[in-house]
Amino acid sequence: MKAVLLDSDIILDAMSDRIPFSDDAIRILNLCERREIHGLTTPVILSNLYYILRRLGMKHTHILDHFRNLLTNILFDIVEIDKKSILEAIDSDFSDFEDAIQNYSAEQHPEISIIITRNTKDYKESNIAVMSPKEFLNSLM
Repeated sequence: MKAVLLDSDIILDAMSDRIPFSDDAIRILNLCERREIHGLTTPVILSNLYYILRRLGMKHTHILDHFRNLLTNILFDIVEIDKKSILEAIDSDFSDFEDAIQNYSAEQHPEISIIITRNTKDYKESNIAVMSPKEFLNSLM
């Protein structure tokens, strides 16, 4: 089973039904739920999502229910962020520190073969394949 790291924009698109991006995001989450791919995320992504969704007016309990569903029913796993990942992010040529953290955390997990994000340009320095949701879905056909 292909393991993918889902960046925050993918989960946010699905949770907040951001048209036109939500269709592809929901299709990817459905692939995770059907165990056709193994979805992973990081604690930073969940923390950022919580902050954004609260700013959009979503209730605390509603957000936590979504997270619980992601982690139990849709079969997401959490990628650990450790000191090594942070130091690599600090020393990297990434222009976005948060994306650097996601990238180097993913690189420490050899099962992760793809990072799925709408911000592919921010991952130019990645040693892992980086795809937009549409590119990823097209690659499965």
